[in-house]
Amino acid sequence: MARIKLGMVGGGNDAFIGGVHRIAARIDDRFELVAGALSSTPEKARASGEALGLPRIYDDFKAMAIREARLKDGIEAVSIVTPNHMHYAAANEFLKRGIHVICDKPLTSTLSDAKKLVKAVEKSDALFVLTHNYTGYPMVRQAREMVAAGEIGTVRVVQVEYPQDWLTVEQDFKQAEWRTDPKRSGAGGSTGDIGTHAHNLACFVTGLTVEALAADLDAFVPGRQVDDNGHVMLRFAGGAKGMLWCSQVAPGNENALRLRVYGDKGGLEWAQEDPNYLWYTPFGEPKRLITRNGAGAGDAAAKMSRIPPGHPEGYLEGFANIYSEAADAIEAHRSGAASDAIYPDIQDGLRGVQFVDACVRSSARNAAWVTL
Repeated sequence: MARIKLGMVGGGNDAFIGGVHRIAARIDDRFELVAGALSSTPEKARASGEALGLPRIYDDFKAMAIREARLKDGIEAVSIVTPNHMHYAAANEFLKRGIHVICDKPLTSTLSDAKKLVKAVEKSDALFVLTHNYTGYPMVRQAREMVAAGEIGTVRVVQVEYPQDWLTVEQDFKQAEWRTDPKRSGAGGSTGDIGTHAHNLACFVTGLTVEALAADLDAFVPGRQVDDNGHVMLRFAGGAKGMLWCSQVAPGNENALRLRVYGDKGGLEWAQEDPNYLWYTPFGEPKRLITRNGAGAGDAAAKMSRIPPGHPEGYLEGFANIYSEAADAIEAHRSGAASDAIYPDIQDGLRGVQFVDACVRSSARNAAWVTL
C-alpha cells in the first residue's frame, strides 16, 4: 500500500523525542513525513521544517490541521510530540477533522484535559494511538502472551520500577526545564514522565487495572516544584498487589525500567536495559531464559521481531513497532476492515493520567489510600 502521509506537531531541531518518532515512523517504511508545525515559535518551526526538507511547513498546529484536512493529498495521521500541556489542544484540532492521532505520553498534563480528549476521540472517526513504546518490545509481548495463557497462573504480585539519575541535581537545559515545570508537565514530575510508563507496562503485561494506590512522593532537589521520586503501593482489580518505584534522582541508574510478575504457578522478569531476554520460572523448577526470536518465544514476540536471535533489538525498534501497529490499524480503517493491531489507546492514556492524579492526591494526604 501507499505510505501513510504523516504530519508532526512539535519535535523541532533540539527536541529529542521528535527525532525518535521520525526514526520509528521510517523503520518499516510505512509512513512519509510531509508536513509539520514543529515549534511554538514560527521562526524555529520554519527552520526545523526546512532542515528536514518538509514539503509543507506551518507556523502553528491549528492552521496545519485546517489546511491538511482540505488538501486532496493531505496528511492521514499526525504525530504529536510537544510538551504535555499541549497534547489536548493539538490532538483535538486533528481529531475533529478526521485525522488519526499518534500522541506521545502521558496523554495530557491534567485529568480534566484527559477526560475532554476521551470525548473528542469518541466523537471522531479517527484513531488515537498513545506511544507507550515499551509495549512494543518483543519480550514484553511474550510476557503478556504467557500471562494471558495462564503460564504463571493467577497473578498475585507485581513489582515495577523505573529509576533514572539525570535530575539528581538542578538542570537548566530544555528537556529538564519543561519536565520540572508543573504548568507544562502537569502536577506529576517523575510520576508523569516515567511513572506512567511503569504503570502502563505493569497493566499491559498482566491485563490488570489499578483500583487503588497509596503514594509517597518527594521533590528532593531544593526548589523543585514536582516530584522527582515516588514510592507507590498498588491494589489491582481481582486482588493482586503491587509496588511501583519511579525516580529521577537515583545515581547509577540510566534507564532502568524493570518488571517482575509473580503468579501461583510461576514468575516472569524483564529489564528494559537488557530487553532481548525474558526470565521465566515455573514454581519448583529451574529458572529459564527465553530470548527474542529464540527457542520458546511465541507468535506475539515474533510479530515484533525483525532479525534473528542474538542480534540486539531495542528502543528504536520497540518504538517502531508501535508505529507499525498504528499503520496496520490505519490501513484497516481505510477499507473498513477489522484490525488486530495492539497499541496503547485513549483509555490507556486516561488511566495513566488518573494514576498520576491519584498519586498526587494520595501523597498530599500522607500516603493515604485513594481510588483511581
